[in-house]
Amino acid sequence: MRIDLNADLGESYGAWTMGDDAALLDVVTSANIACGFHAGDPLVMARTVEQAAARGVVVGAHIGYRDRDGFGRRSLDVAPAELRAETVYQLGALAAACQVAGTRLAYVKPHGALYHAITTDAGQAGAVVSAIASFDPSLALLGLPDTLATRLAAAAGLRTVTEAFADRAYTGDGGLVPRGEPGAVLRDAGLVAARMVELATTGTVEAVDGRRVAVAAESVCVHGDSPNAVAMARAVRAALEESGVDVRAFA
Repeated sequence: MRIDLNADLGESYGAWTMGDDAALLDVVTSANIACGFHAGDPLVMARTVEQAAARGVVVGAHIGYRDRDGFGRRSLDVAPAELRAETVYQLGALAAACQVAGTRLAYVKPHGALYHAITTDAGQAGAVVSAIASFDPSLALLGLPDTLATRLAAAAGLRTVTEAFADRAYTGDGGLVPRGEPGAVLRDAGLVAARMVELATTGTVEAVDGRRVAVAAESVCVHGDSPNAVAMARAVRAALEESGVDVRAFA
């Protein structure tokens, strides 16, 4: 059994700090680094990439809508041509930071509202997939299993990697409970760790209605902006390894 552990990082901005990136980089195997649109700035991006490279953590582009005020979690109606250009812009920025730090950009994981939009919206999904394929077809797309975006990516010859969320509750149909609903975000590190062991060993998690649902996942995400993200990531990794799961980057 093998699984990747990823976290959303590089989301600080100027004097404002979001999460403990350095501590998380000691735990995770892949880092989704903000590219300056929903969060992050050039200095934060460069520092986070350098720290990831020093630890041998694989770097991915955490692209998002241009929405700092909403932290990229507000639905925006961006024209596909504009979204494609903005995606290329973000990929180029992070790829340059990787080159300077002596590492490489390996995959792409959309953030927040964009992450969910590309699961069903043909215009948004097509723009993101087209941008990735045109920029570097060797980049993998990390996201939810069996979505419009993953199908378009596969058709374009891109590698797709499925993920589950350690700190999010699941509905009975295998989707994520919307953030605005009670219990959507899980905060008990021990509970989260146990759930991820079940996921890695059985391919299922318990939904909010008590049913067990199948969740295909090659990677597990811990959100870096959660208050106890470091403790949760440590608990998840320790529990996985104690259960005989090989925690290793997919890229």
